Amino acid sequence: MLRDRVVPGGPEIFVAWQEGTTDRTLLAIHGGPDWDHSYLRDPLERLDCRLLMPDLRGCGRSGRVPEEEYHPDGIMRDLVRVLDAFGVERVDVLGHSYGGMVAQRFAITHPSRVRSLIVSGSSVLPVPPDAFAGWTERDEILARQEDPWQSNLSPEECVRAEAFAAASANIRRAEAMPGYLRRLEEIRFGGEWARPFLAGSLVSPRLPDAAQRIAALGIPVLLLHGRQDMTFPVGLVEPTLELIPRARAVVLEEAGHMVHVDEPAGYLSAVREFLATG
Repeated sequence: MLRDRVVPGGPEIFVAWQEGTTDRTLLAIHGGPDWDHSYLRDPLERLDCRLLMPDLRGCGRSGRVPEEEYHPDGIMRDLVRVLDAFGVERVDVLGHSYGGMVAQRFAITHPSRVRSLIVSGSSVLPVPPDAFAGWTERDEILARQEDPWQSNLSPEECVRAEAFAAASANIRRAEAMPGYLRRLEEIRFGGEWARPFLAGSLVSPRLPDAAQRIAALGIPVLLLHGRQDMTFPVGLVEPTLELIPRARAVVLEEAGHMVHVDEPAGYLSAVREFLATG
């Protein structure tokens, strides 16, 4: 059962966590970034390992900072504080979407703290402008979406509205949609990261030559992807495997960007097997 803990400091970081029956600890990093951890709870809370699921600074129930401190380096410091607070020296790190790039940055900048890396619904390589060229279904779905950023809504309201508007692009299986919409209702959306983004000052967590730098670490890497992902193209998986010798991939055929929602059983199986053998 997940419990709540607040890690003190600047800023306070809220962590949902549970003890495990194995000696492994999984640090799960959410996307957005103006979301919270809650949409990742199921199925990750069914794992046997210890699980740490923080809300990033400015997100969910974590503390806010001045606008100039919404920077990936600040997240790195926060994650170190979380590990230290729980007395964890090395972790397996999973990051979804934006959190996938955060997870990569943490592995690269704090190699002594990372045992293995799971990049879920994200990419190691930059997404080229023509990555989705010719995918008519995606074009049609995106064309039907309303753009809340062209309205008079606040940044927080825009983030929330955008999440609901993008549901048809993020979820592949119709039967998974009702449950996903319920998840969205429970998320504490924010707008702290959106403000520097709108001002053009937001720094990407993606580091140059990330694939080569991760390969040099020599740690096990899992690329966990949905075949129907309309945010990070599945076509980047194979080139990444060629660059990272210790990487493996699991592509779930009927999953979109929210791979853990579309195919929870396959997702959980892939994570469990990786943690057991990686």
